[in-house]
Amino acid sequence: MLYAPPIARLLEELERLPGIGPKSAQRIAYYILRSDEEVAGRLAASLLEVKSAIHFCPRCFDFAEAELCEVCADPERDTTLLCVVEEPRDVVAIERTGEFRGLYHVLGGVISPMDGIGPEQLRVRELLDRVSGGSVTEVVVATNTTVEGETTALYLARMLKPLGLKVTRIASGLPVGGDLEYADEVTLGRALEARREL
Repeated sequence: MLYAPPIARLLEELERLPGIGPKSAQRIAYYILRSDEEVAGRLAASLLEVKSAIHFCPRCFDFAEAELCEVCADPERDTTLLCVVEEPRDVVAIERTGEFRGLYHVLGGVISPMDGIGPEQLRVRELLDRVSGGSVTEVVVATNTTVEGETTALYLARMLKPLGLKVTRIASGLPVGGDLEYADEVTLGRALEARREL
């Protein structure tokens, strides 16, 4: 046994976190052990607080502290425009741009047959119920440009277009500061397709 049982349990729990391997878990654990009790107490209290105070918004399924999330509760948002994303972190990424003023719908993942995830495991039914209300005229599909994200986007388009909705997909292309010579063919092709007049 290399570690005292409390340290071993802490390392085990830290390694369960996404993106945290054994070395990262050790660094975090050693930081906590070197910190004073107040730092550890604040960390523990913030973990407990987020678990007790945050829930899914019943309308869009983003994280919320109040009954509705801040976006759904904002009367200034464009209710005719709905952006469909995979996870709550995607809402944060889009909001950071300051370019989108519509509402969101969080699917809770993507279609992935290899992982046993089909449309019925996602919030597709809730999306269809939501857009059948009549105020939404355009759905922007903003899933990631992975095979699963593209599959999900195509499935959603097939489900939404018969409802008379305009279904659009976010453009994908070259990152700012990227070099053409390092871009793959799919990314470069999409950048050309999504070109706009200067």
